Amino acid sequence: MQRRQALKAGGLGLAATTLAAPAIGQDRIRWRMVTTWPKNAPGVGTSAQRAADRIGAMSGGRLEVELFAAGELVPAFEALDAVQRGVAEMSHSASFFWLGKSAALNYFGSIPFGLTKTEIEGWLQFGDGAPLWRETMEPFDALPFYAGSSGTSAGGWFRKEIAGLDDLRGLKIRIAGLGAEVMRRLGATPVLTPPSEVFQAMSTGTVDAAELIGPWSDPAFGLDRVADYYYVPGFHEIGPTAEVLINRAAFERLPPDLKAVVEGAVMAEALAYGAEYRFHNVMALGPLVRERGVELREYPDEVVAALGRATLEVLEELGDADPLTRRIHRSYMAFLEQAIPYADWFDRRILAQRSQALSSLARGWPGKT
Repeated sequence: MQRRQALKAGGLGLAATTLAAPAIGQDRIRWRMVTTWPKNAPGVGTSAQRAADRIGAMSGGRLEVELFAAGELVPAFEALDAVQRGVAEMSHSASFFWLGKSAALNYFGSIPFGLTKTEIEGWLQFGDGAPLWRETMEPFDALPFYAGSSGTSAGGWFRKEIAGLDDLRGLKIRIAGLGAEVMRRLGATPVLTPPSEVFQAMSTGTVDAAELIGPWSDPAFGLDRVADYYYVPGFHEIGPTAEVLINRAAFERLPPDLKAVVEGAVMAEALAYGAEYRFHNVMALGPLVRERGVELREYPDEVVAALGRATLEVLEELGDADPLTRRIHRSYMAFLEQAIPYADWFDRRILAQRSQALSSLARGWPGKT
């Protein structure tokens, strides 16, 4: 018995060693990854680098991925074009950058008041989401992969308080995705700039307010230095997603095991992406409020109601844009309709109960006693 156990253990150890070692005599494949993010930007930038590193490690060095941050190989807003043309084999980005190419991509980035992080993960992995996403990206010769969600974003940094709808009229705000159109309908002027240029836009007055992601990453872009009011949460990005896009031909040239490596590495990094954002957002919010004096604000009820009305109008128009978008819209909205009551009965109630039961832990925060 002991001899058989020893042989079994030795065999397992040999197998593990063999799998971990690079394949001898096999050509190494080198890919380029472009991103829409500044180099090593907290969260988005570091996750892109980890995804590249994971692919290299999990393939035993057979597939190496070199990362190029925004502007290093192509400008930020040309990442999809680079993948389509084969200038780069893959990109790390977000679908709201490509809405001018296909309105259907809204549903795979973030819908105002839409699916949360865990809900969109469910729709993509076990509903119709992933097949519909692949169909949407077919004309661009790119395969889309879910690369994680940072969770509910902040509403953004504002130079002045928003006391009502009048304060939105004429407001120049950097905002991405479908939320920009919702804001426009309430009288604001949306402006979309690359993340690396947001600080300059705020500093020079090109915009009066700007949203990016959340309390961990936003200070890295200097936004806490140019605005006093931090509006949370963000109606426009409840479950915003990051994406990895891969040139279809380049992916098809890979052997089956390396295809599995790429998919597994991206999925593993998607988990780390969301966990990293949650942890660091939790740790960053306190110092922003207590040490830097940032003032947290919520949109007034009349603003929330108006945002909701405008969102429904925008979605009704978007959902009838073309046959493909119509199918995506119906699938997304059908799942959202069922997700809302579940979240009300489980998520909302347990969070309210937790705040009530453990209220002493929240003392010292705005609105808490």
